[in-house]
Amino acid sequence: MTRTLVNPPALHDPSGYGYTHVATAPGQPVYIAGQYGSDPSGAVVAEDFDAQVAQSLANLGTALAAAGLGFADVVRIGTYIVGHDEAKLHTLLKHLHATWGTDLPAQTLVGVASLALPGMLFEIDAVAVRGESPRSR
Repeated sequence: MTRTLVNPPALHDPSGYGYTHVATAPGQPVYIAGQYGSDPSGAVVAEDFDAQVAQSLANLGTALAAAGLGFADVVRIGTYIVGHDEAKLHTLLKHLHATWGTDLPAQTLVGVASLALPGMLFEIDAVAVRGESPRSR
């Protein structure tokens, strides 16, 4: 499988904002439900946004691995931030680049007033594609 990332020249360059406009890949889609900064019991791990983003991505990695996939197989993410602001955007970008480098999936970021549980500050869902990618193993 080869994931193709496209930023059409007629659209702004989104790489500084942590996403790609278009991501395609041949294969079977796999949908990962929203992952938040929780421990195995479901409790929020920290009150700190940075720590919640880190744990959310770790949980996403665990969910992907359970499907036999990795971060390189992800073509789209949805991110949800309580009280979104520029500082939180920079924190998110740090974690996205640590996870995907410059090959960022398509992303929709939504600022929200609250999430499902008290104390949740961040949630991420994903669409991955099952294929034969040497990068995903």
